[in-house]
Amino acid sequence: MKFELYSISKDCKARAGKITTEHGDILTPIFMPVGTIGSVKGVGIDILNNEIKAQIILGNTYHLYLRPGTEIINKAGGIQKFNSWNKPMLTDSGGFQVYSLGKIRKITPEGCTFRSHIDGSLHKFTPEKVIDIQRTIGADIIMAFDECTPYPCEYSYAKNSLKITSNWLERCVKRFNESSPVYNYSQSLFPIVQGSVYDDLRKQACNDVIQYDMDGYALGGLSVGEPTERMYEITDLCTDILPKEKPRYLMGVGTPQNLLECIALGIDMFDCVMPTRNGRNAMLFTMEGTINMRNKKWADDFSPIDENGTASVDKLYTKAYLRHLFISQELLALEIASIHNLAFYLELMRMAREHIVEGDFLTWKNTMVERLSRRL
Repeated sequence: MKFELYSISKDCKARAGKITTEHGDILTPIFMPVGTIGSVKGVGIDILNNEIKAQIILGNTYHLYLRPGTEIINKAGGIQKFNSWNKPMLTDSGGFQVYSLGKIRKITPEGCTFRSHIDGSLHKFTPEKVIDIQRTIGADIIMAFDECTPYPCEYSYAKNSLKITSNWLERCVKRFNESSPVYNYSQSLFPIVQGSVYDDLRKQACNDVIQYDMDGYALGGLSVGEPTERMYEITDLCTDILPKEKPRYLMGVGTPQNLLECIALGIDMFDCVMPTRNGRNAMLFTMEGTINMRNKKWADDFSPIDENGTASVDKLYTKAYLRHLFISQELLALEIASIHNLAFYLELMRMAREHIVEGDFLTWKNTMVERLSRRL
């Protein structure tokens, strides 16, 4: 993997660049649609390519390990052969999913034992096993195994958790360096910075991960309930420490406003279920603000869903029709809204890159954040 920066804002830490992988290039800043089980909910690969213009999608180690299993993915020739996505992919290590299992998992310094949410069967993830699984899945960018701390959590818990995550990272890097890609292309391992909302732990984590000189770095454990301003403060702190010549990935974030604010703080990569999850719940994001498609005010509004939208659904269907589909619980509504929201997120990223290059990103960002916060 290669990362090149071609424009850096003079007014903030925003930067535009390019990640080169053997499955293609990724222009940054970028948003990655979440394809947890190898598919983005309700959206086909052709739509992701042609309508949404996605450059990279995300899959999840925990879910793909449980179903369909690494044996099936290996027989297919890797995840991109399995799901017909011929562009870059990233896999999360499963740390967040294991964290969210709550009472049906147990974390020790050795690893994590958990019961499947599907059938209750018992499994164990160790750093070594997670690397082996991700080697077999075959994503271009894979993540180190970590513990995602809850919010709020006591300082003592966060400190002990970070010690476990640091130890797991050392073992992940060792396994990664001792193993080879399963398929005929290279993979990159990103460590994850944890430390909850404690500045000293975050600084310690940043300095810990950069000693390994990996291809990129991620910030985890944010957007889990902490105040938004605290998320921004921690992001700002971490991007001051993490190497400027490597891509920085903020995991699980967020709203369009969050993305723009964090681009200004030096983040290059994002993922979040919000565009598709909120879309399935009738919330559309637009350049003028958010729309609740269940509102009665749209019942006889025969204007296009979004005059400024970049996806064909935006002009093909009217607000009245889409509201009718939602009220009628028609599955097509979920598909249309998901396509619209993902296309919107990718267009917002394209515009951000454009304004970074043009040199007016900060002014544009401030205007956009205000507009995006409106309720239409």
